[in-house]
Amino acid sequence: MPLLFVTDLAYPARGRRYCDEDIFLTSRLRAAGFELALCHPADAEALLPLGFDAVIVRNSGPVLHYQQAYDSFRAAALAAGTPVYNPLTGRADMAGKQYLLDLTAAGYPVIPTIDDPARLAELPQVPSYAVKPKQGADSIGLTFTATPTCPAGEFLIQPRIDFTYEVSFYFVDDAFQYALHAPDPARRWELSPYAPTDADLAFARAFIEWNTLDHGIQRVDACRAPSGELLLVELEDLNPYLSLDLLPAQVQDSFVAALTTSLHSFLSTHA
Repeated sequence: MPLLFVTDLAYPARGRRYCDEDIFLTSRLRAAGFELALCHPADAEALLPLGFDAVIVRNSGPVLHYQQAYDSFRAAALAAGTPVYNPLTGRADMAGKQYLLDLTAAGYPVIPTIDDPARLAELPQVPSYAVKPKQGADSIGLTFTATPTCPAGEFLIQPRIDFTYEVSFYFVDDAFQYALHAPDPARRWELSPYAPTDADLAFARAFIEWNTLDHGIQRVDACRAPSGELLLVELEDLNPYLSLDLLPAQVQDSFVAALTTSLHSFLSTHA
């Protein structure tokens, strides 16, 4: 079962060690019987014809930094029928930020989002608004202003919320694995284990179900609003960082076992 494992081991992520996580994951997947070749995302398309059973996209960094190469890889994989994990049918971050507008319109518990300053009255009235490029990632281009004046259709506009904390829920396929939270809103990547309530899990599962991916790793990022409810910040379905180094060994083992089972199931559907 040869897999092409796409990662950028040198990506300088703030507060995270992409390379350590993917070195750990590949070592465990090899131990589970997978044959792996690692490559940079810019090289993935050129390596597709070498006969891999599937491509697994992991910590490859924001697509914004290599958009043309990613778009070309995606088109080539679809044309060749090469299975990609996560599958390329994701409706969330994999497809851009339009989903935040769609979920807002559909009434999901998400930070209210618009993409036209002329519609500012549709958002809660607050002293400051978050404005970020619609095709952005990793807080690139994020600004705060009391009077958004960006071009319609190019930026996302959201009320700036003084949330209590952020929390992330991690899934393999549709199975919840673990949750981590950032108690200090100013330190997004200083995470600690979080014990979700039934209501928390129902919140997270609603977005996993909405995305309709049969296989894959997803991270549901949310914030706890001052009124107590959770609001979606992001649904990462392309290459979510997993913060595996913060987990107890038994949780790491459980996650790797779930991923191994998911990959075998995924490969069997494409055999």
